Amino acid sequence: MQLPHIAPIADPNRIVNFAVKTRWGLVDPDVFYGHIDEALKQVVPGYYLGDNLLTWGRNNSPMEDMAFREAWQSNLQNDADQAIAWRRYILASAAYHCSQLEGDFVECGVYRGTGIKTIIDYFGREKFTKTFWGYDTFDYNPVEGHAFTGQTTGLYDEICKRFDGYDQVRLVKGLLPESLVGNSPEKIAYLHIDLNNAEFEVAVLDALFDRVVPGGMIMLDDYEWAGIYRQQKIAEDAWFHARKHHVFPLPTGQGMIIKR
Repeated sequence: MQLPHIAPIADPNRIVNFAVKTRWGLVDPDVFYGHIDEALKQVVPGYYLGDNLLTWGRNNSPMEDMAFREAWQSNLQNDADQAIAWRRYILASAAYHCSQLEGDFVECGVYRGTGIKTIIDYFGREKFTKTFWGYDTFDYNPVEGHAFTGQTTGLYDEICKRFDGYDQVRLVKGLLPESLVGNSPEKIAYLHIDLNNAEFEVAVLDALFDRVVPGGMIMLDDYEWAGIYRQQKIAEDAWFHARKHHVFPLPTGQGMIIKR
């Protein structure tokens, strides 16, 4: 498969800043961002503000990889899609690695399909030759308190239309892990799990981990998020420890595993 072209940096002295004011887990957003605006005046360039992250003095690689930046921006559908640029770039970077391995791509927890579509568009729709499987209930959310905007009857049909012309995508509607039976790949290079629930995610790992090829990557979207997501980390730490694997905690809130 042809890999995305990462153009050389034209000006090594140019540093990109990024700021999106999302409102997750804030008691008083106006007070918080008032302080943040003042803080940003005190830091060196290369700051990133978004997705509950504030860093500075960074290269902000997602903004310098123009193939990714175009794919990300062309697929924005809501404020969250904009804020999680770094999180999306982690997935795109994993996809770059996994595209060179045997096996299909799998995402469990698709919602509007933006993660899948951004990765494929990063490579170029016609250049992405892996089969990409996407599993979701689509029209409802089985996790109490996690229903997303538009997640109602008709969403599945809407997302299928969004992938018109993306013949490599297989969207499977149903409750996991049952929807995997008879409708899933035997070998997996890339596995992204975003189900917002420890029980469902462990069940998917039980079903699919042995199919991930050596060198394949497993990305856990919620692993390093605290609060209502903490039970996922606790369950997954125990699950991977039993198999002598260790999750890489990422500041984006994700967890990463490289299969041996």
